[in-house]
Amino acid sequence: MFLSSLEQWIIEKRREFHRYPELSFHEYMTQKRIMESLQEFGLESSSIAGTGVIADLLGNGPGPCIAIRSDMDALPIDEEKTVPNSEYISCHKGVMHACGHDGHMAILLGVARLLHERRNEFSGKVRLIFQPAEEQYPGGAQTVIKNGGLEGVDAIVGLHIFGDVDVGYVRFCPGPFMASSNDFSIKLIGKGGHVSIPEYCINPISMAADFISRAGQEVGMQVYSSKHVFGFGMVKGGTRFNIIPDEVQIFGSFRTFHEKDTITIENVLGEILSSIVEEYASEGFKSVPFYELEVSHGYPVLMNHSKFTATASSLLKGLFMHVEDNASPSFGSEDFAYYLSHVPGMFLFLGTRNMEKDIKDINHSSSFDIDEDVLIQGVQLLSSIAFDFLKSPGDYIP
Repeated sequence: MFLSSLEQWIIEKRREFHRYPELSFHEYMTQKRIMESLQEFGLESSSIAGTGVIADLLGNGPGPCIAIRSDMDALPIDEEKTVPNSEYISCHKGVMHACGHDGHMAILLGVARLLHERRNEFSGKVRLIFQPAEEQYPGGAQTVIKNGGLEGVDAIVGLHIFGDVDVGYVRFCPGPFMASSNDFSIKLIGKGGHVSIPEYCINPISMAADFISRAGQEVGMQVYSSKHVFGFGMVKGGTRFNIIPDEVQIFGSFRTFHEKDTITIENVLGEILSSIVEEYASEGFKSVPFYELEVSHGYPVLMNHSKFTATASSLLKGLFMHVEDNASPSFGSEDFAYYLSHVPGMFLFLGTRNMEKDIKDINHSSSFDIDEDVLIQGVQLLSSIAFDFLKSPGDYIP
């Protein structure tokens, strides 16, 4: 009976969050509603990282502490009206919960309510972390950590809802599970002029074309295709069809599962650019051509703790039908990686795709939605891990 009423409660919470989405670092209303929701069943909370929320749920005595994290922010997307979302479509034009964070918050509230109801059944503490700004680098995780969010925490766990995984399926793996994100920008500086006299010019567009045609292939020769993705997102340069510009800019991104591969790709980019500059050099031009390369590193590789993941896998396989504990790592990136660099734990994916309910669009789509049946499953997943960890922490961590 309690689980039935809990499920309805978290569905209502999820729909409320979905109606009123807020962008990264601006989750003011969301923060207020989370704190009020916790207060509904007597759990006090406080703010953290500006617009985040943190709360400690105490058991029946001293013991270890496990943290559970949900992100909070929405995306700058104008939501498309569909049959499923007609009751809860975003009220904030141009802002949408298109990545499941509304579901994550509802799930963590459900975990909090369930564990509060059963707080006499475990010793220790469960820390609830509602984290702002996962979608926008530098993210909110580092600020949560700086503000003391992991003080006294022995382990941490989190999940993410995904629209390209069938509803009810749970996926994770030990070790590298999500990739690091790395962006690069390049300036290629040549000598502009009229296209009718190319001998008086060094064409940066031609240099850019050479670079783009070589980069993906040469990166692929140095790093296995299964271990990286690499691509271009924007090229800027020129003002008119018959004017060779002085400069062209190239913007792109790559993702890897190992730092050594990140370094390799950076080096390959530099080597290609140096080679192109040398090829286009001319005795008549002393200061050009040249290039500027800047690589920005975003979220690091998310590393699931091997022992924690193995123990959780055994537990979850005994409770749920569809558990894949050796899933292929994802080239998505997540600032949950920062937590796992401080304390052991794991991150897992929970599927929501349900073709029968027309829930089929992927995350970040303007028509993304979730099968709300996954909400109570998410509560059961996270609370089961928390209960088991608090009972036998030595099975999870050294």
